[in-house]
Amino acid sequence: MKEVITIKDKQFDLFIEEEVIEQGIQRIAERMNTELAGKNPVFLAVLNGAFMFAGELMKEVTIPSEITFVRLASYQGTATTNRVQEVLGLNESIRGRSVVIVEDIVDSGNTMVSLLKELEKHGPEEIKIATLLFKPAALQQQLHLDYVALEIPNDFIVGYGLDYDGYGRNLKDIYKVK
Repeated sequence: MKEVITIKDKQFDLFIEEEVIEQGIQRIAERMNTELAGKNPVFLAVLNGAFMFAGELMKEVTIPSEITFVRLASYQGTATTNRVQEVLGLNESIRGRSVVIVEDIVDSGNTMVSLLKELEKHGPEEIKIATLLFKPAALQQQLHLDYVALEIPNDFIVGYGLDYDGYGRNLKDIYKVK
């Protein structure tokens, strides 16, 4: 593992090592195994960022469950609208199901609030939110997060699924911008 990396025009310092990330994931998976036992939940992993988190999480979830992957369309041109226009790829019915949203990071909470409104239209029994990373200092919405692997300050980060202009998702550790 490198202490400092360069992606495109920015330098990043090592911030959270893979072992710490995995411990956080194991901790929330153990809670899920207890709290969601007998509920046959469907995990809804939000692409692209949550792919690594979802993969590691599902290795630790031992209860009967399903996983599916969705993408959110929330952009107009190059700027985010902070509103989810569409949930792409939700082919399974979630009516009457326990749903666990698997997200890479929650910062402002705007996208998550919008996603919750969209998913409620499909009649799930309950929706829980699991996030790898949470930036409490950036939160602008009233939002209850059920499973938080790690809380972090409001820094720009890459690695473990998170990117800078498409790069850095493949890093096994998390780095923050210098």
